[in-house]
Amino acid sequence: MVVYGGMLKGLLKKAQKEGYAIPQFNYSDVWDFRAIVEAAEEEKSPLIVAAIPRVIDGIGRELSAALGSIGMAGAKVPVVHHLDHATKVEYCFWAIDAGFPSVMIDASMCQLEENIKTVKQVVDYAHNKGVHVEAEIGHIPMGKDVGTEGVGLVNPEEAAELVKSCEVDSLAIGIGTAHGFYKSTPKIDYERLEKVRSLVDVPLVLHGGTGISEEAVQKVIRGGIVKVNIGTIIRNTYLTSLGEALKNMEAADHTVDIHAAIRPKVKAVIKEWIRVCMAAGKV
Repeated sequence: MVVYGGMLKGLLKKAQKEGYAIPQFNYSDVWDFRAIVEAAEEEKSPLIVAAIPRVIDGIGRELSAALGSIGMAGAKVPVVHHLDHATKVEYCFWAIDAGFPSVMIDASMCQLEENIKTVKQVVDYAHNKGVHVEAEIGHIPMGKDVGTEGVGLVNPEEAAELVKSCEVDSLAIGIGTAHGFYKSTPKIDYERLEKVRSLVDVPLVLHGGTGISEEAVQKVIRGGIVKVNIGTIIRNTYLTSLGEALKNMEAADHTVDIHAAIRPKVKAVIKEWIRVCMAAGKV
């Protein structure tokens, strides 16, 4: 756990220095987890594989923790298992004790003082065990809310205060992106990103990667984003491919055969995102 937490910190610092981003892909079960790791190995790229509490509880907490530990240990490239968007301090404590080397405590829906208080509890507990902590400020909305003036945008000075007060390892910021599919084109606030970057030195994280153009992704990376989160398109590709596979399913077919047909399609999406994130520094 200590090794992987330190490894992530090193990966993000290297990316920050060289001008690219480490992609994070969210999984829903063992099948897309495997696709994510295989894609990383084939691209010879480091990445973060993550799950939200809903997925972890659906799989089973201990099983999900074990899946992450085995996946990290067996991967041929650096892979870090991450708890994404936990809103409860106690859930982060459990994940840390269960072997997650990286956790996100999301108190972005709170006022700054409460956000700081919540994040600091997790940081104090995690750092004693060598675990990386991501926080969020500027509450990142769902895609349906994109276009609403000012929704979820980070206050740069508050971002600086949170980092100073909590010594958090990375920070997700609201700059106009959102989770899920967008119903309108997101208006990314590059000037706001630049301001935050000038005030804090920790790695900055972009949530809501699905649906953003390659050009925009690489522009935010050049502007200081060091980690890009992708989830919705992975899940959507998985489910769409599954639906297609089931149409051709015969009585004697096995689920293993179905998922073997799906996995290449999921991997293709992951590989494209890896290339976009890793190539940003070369543009």
